[in-house]
Amino acid sequence: MNINFRSSICVLVVSMLFSALVLPIDMLAQEHVVSTADLRRDAVAAAQVRQTNQGKILKFFSSEQANKALKSVNLPYGRVEKAVSQLGDEELARLAARADKVQNEFAAGSLTNQQLTYIIIAIAAALIVIIIVAAR
Repeated sequence: MNINFRSSICVLVVSMLFSALVLPIDMLAQEHVVSTADLRRDAVAAAQVRQTNQGKILKFFSSEQANKALKSVNLPYGRVEKAVSQLGDEELARLAARADKVQNEFAAGSLTNQQLTYIIIAIAAALIVIIIVAAR
């Protein structure tokens, strides 16, 4: 009986070792908390938001009033365009919100052309300063 018990334990241990080595690791791994499809979808959404914000800012600076304001301070549109592409997502979102607000206030008649010009110059200057600080 003692030999039978030992052989049973040996068979059990060998079968456990064999199954541990033969089973694929993928079967034993747990499911990830966030799936790759979710990560991909979030990355695409973030890229779309960034592109929308860039479009809002560039549209704001490409308006006739903005071009006049930029020319009055010798700031070429190309430099503004380059600076916008270098902004981080948070800064880009803040600047896009400001540009939307200014455009809405101007369209509603709350701002004069002179006020709009000053705001455009201030936003452009802030944009360039952000880029200079980020480059250091």
